[in-house]
Amino acid sequence: MGLLKGSFSFMQFEVEGRLPPDFNTFINNRMKANSFRETRNTAEEKRLGWVSLTDILDTDFENANYALGDYLIFSLRVDRKVIPPKLLTLKLMEEQRRVLAASGQTRLGKQTNENIKEKIRMELLTKSEPVPSFYDVCWAVGQNKVYFSSLAEKVADDFVDLFKKSFSLGLKRIVPQEHPLAQKSKAEGTVPAEELPLIGREFVTWLWYKSEERNGRISLTRGEEVELHLLKRIALEAGEGEYAQGVVCSGLHAELTEGKEAIRRGKKVKETGMKMLRDQSEWEFNFKADTFFYQSMKMPVADWRDQPEDPAAGLLERIYLIENAVKTMDHLFESFLTLRLSAEWTQTEKPLLAKWLKKEQG
Repeated sequence: MGLLKGSFSFMQFEVEGRLPPDFNTFINNRMKANSFRETRNTAEEKRLGWVSLTDILDTDFENANYALGDYLIFSLRVDRKVIPPKLLTLKLMEEQRRVLAASGQTRLGKQTNENIKEKIRMELLTKSEPVPSFYDVCWAVGQNKVYFSSLAEKVADDFVDLFKKSFSLGLKRIVPQEHPLAQKSKAEGTVPAEELPLIGREFVTWLWYKSEERNGRISLTRGEEVELHLLKRIALEAGEGEYAQGVVCSGLHAELTEGKEAIRRGKKVKETGMKMLRDQSEWEFNFKADTFFYQSMKMPVADWRDQPEDPAAGLLERIYLIENAVKTMDHLFESFLTLRLSAEWTQTEKPLLAKWLKKEQG
């Protein structure tokens, strides 16, 4: 439940579609119509629906309000039944022997075995208890944006499907190559199309260079800076799929030697830990370059004297801190894209990056 407390891992979506005129009534009806409903003694392998973020037992949203200012906050509950493979094998063997003994046969046909296996599987599913999982949802309505607290592809697919079924609105992953500037460069042929899927890695590799150029300080706008440091673990990779070759660096000396040597050999940063400081606030998180996933984001620690007594105010503060971190990274990415797609990249920035690598080599 990272939206309420602790670290927060999330992916981002853009909401596609038009909101209905009477939005509040529509959301209230659709949220309750698609809330989680528990069933007993069924062979259903997966069941999902919405529940309250602040009270996971409240599936009717009677005691907890999901509306919080300009945000809608709730959780996706997914119940799954999983049959241990060895248990299925054991029960299957027992039933096969029973059928053989009853029929007097020495062996069973393929179709009979398949029927027996399906019968046993359904019986085990009916008797087994589901394992529930909960995933936080923060829908910034005015921004047409959703933060979802899972990095798993299958869970994300379930979330997108239920969101569309519930609200008749689509969700589109926010990924680096889909940025308007990147798509514009693709249409104009400024950057080869095959390079765009790796633009996120180029960005994080550039951030490493920029973070060391001025002891971590990077300009955002005139007179405003952010301090950024790569830390703990840096994963670099070249190529894709089965042809990918990677290296993982940990610790200061590894960063200075292995990591930068890997860049010189054509690899780019795929994933790294980051510490970011802005406006006297500090965040730490793991950042995935290909997907812009944020993993285990630690929020700035608030002074105990400033802690609001109202839990809703505290949650709004956490959402503000999450958004502030994301907006800062988005600002940095847009600055990078503007530079990367300009003549200045080849003329000035790329030579400076090469000089930085050469300096470390020496």
